[in-house]
Amino acid sequence: MILIADSGSTKTEWVAVSNDGVACSLKTSGINPVYQTTDEILADIKENVLPTFASLAITKVFFYGAGCLPEKVDGVVGAIVHCFPNASVSVQTDLVGAAVALCGDTPGIACILGTGSNSCFWDGKSIAKNVSPLGFILGDEGSGAVLGKLLVSDILKNQLSEAVTKKFFDEFGFTASDIINKVYRQPFPNRFLASLTRFMGENREEVEIRNIIVANFVLFIKRNVMQYDYQRYPVNFIGSIAFYFKDMLEEAAVVTGITVGTIIQSPIDGLVKFHSKNR
Repeated sequence: MILIADSGSTKTEWVAVSNDGVACSLKTSGINPVYQTTDEILADIKENVLPTFASLAITKVFFYGAGCLPEKVDGVVGAIVHCFPNASVSVQTDLVGAAVALCGDTPGIACILGTGSNSCFWDGKSIAKNVSPLGFILGDEGSGAVLGKLLVSDILKNQLSEAVTKKFFDEFGFTASDIINKVYRQPFPNRFLASLTRFMGENREEVEIRNIIVANFVLFIKRNVMQYDYQRYPVNFIGSIAFYFKDMLEEAAVVTGITVGTIIQSPIDGLVKFHSKNR
């Protein structure tokens, strides 16, 4: 039995796969070692994941996660091994997971647009080139966290119409102080900011909202995708932001002259297919 996990900053999908197919699956909150200690990750897995899979004979775990940088991998491996001591454990970045799900063993450009953003050129076996995403403060163009940041920044600096601003405050009930507190003083500000994209989706026909989204997608393409061989390879996207704002992503693609390939919401089905084929 193998256990496959895809973890973004907001949610983690876990799927146990046997020779006969998917045995069971589970969704939990996101795991990100950039924002969480090893002890916090361990506690999360023990409390929320282990009860579902403890009775299964898990022999391999493939974990693909946001924030799984080389210096963070050992901590994640340790937490998983503690919970599944009889399993071999592989921990790689969510970008590798996205590339495997989107491209398989074929070269191509793979991009993540979810709570955070990332991109790479995948040579069919590994990441051959990657433009560092830099996180939502310095980078992460096109991500939910950055779109949310741009939205509240424009609202608090009176850059949006009174109607849109009033609708925002009426829906969420925030004060300006609440927003500042959530962004600067509370844990996981990226999750909070990304959660605001629901409002952007509900008001996607407002020209000023649409302009924020399309302009930031264009920025993502120019600052990241255009550093790869985009004229030769189609550009594939994965993640909730890419999926739910597909029309605006395609509009940004026309503006920048890239060719869009596949756009899917989650990599988990592709990862299950890949690892089932390569057991």
